[in-house]
Amino acid sequence: MSVLRFLDKRIEEIIIVFGLGTMTLAIGLQVFMRYIMQNSLSWSEELARYLFIFFVYAGISYGVKKKRHIKVEAFTMWLPAKAQAYIQIVSDLLFLAFAAFAIYFGAITAARVLALRQVSPALDIPMGYISATLPFGYALTAIRLLQNLRASIAGLVGAKNEGGR
Repeated sequence: MSVLRFLDKRIEEIIIVFGLGTMTLAIGLQVFMRYIMQNSLSWSEELARYLFIFFVYAGISYGVKKKRHIKVEAFTMWLPAKAQAYIQIVSDLLFLAFAAFAIYFGAITAARVLALRQVSPALDIPMGYISATLPFGYALTAIRLLQNLRASIAGLVGAKNEGGR
């Protein structure tokens, strides 16, 4: 399996598991230090917060990949399968437009924050990197939406070709 195929299949899971695991360790260490050692860490809560932000954006992409986002099916479930496919395509296109909007303005915001050279208080991480998680997460989401659109359109074209024979 090539590296790109592996990343295509598992990138969100890796980010989410790494983020959640590291966040849990940091919070657990903070609890231990605060209540057992009577001395708290200055950086653990900040790290947990930034990891949470990062894996939430990866989770959006993962939800798109697995087609598990919340949607209203009460209306579409009464429609024929072909109409449902068209509505899914329109829905994905609208979500893709929003993702493009988020990527564009998120990248502008991240660049501005990087230019200000602001750093986080405890970890001394440039805040532009934290701001860059939004365009990064929505770029992953856009890739997944494009993959879903390709599959949906291929399904419609395949159904038309089978029906036209």
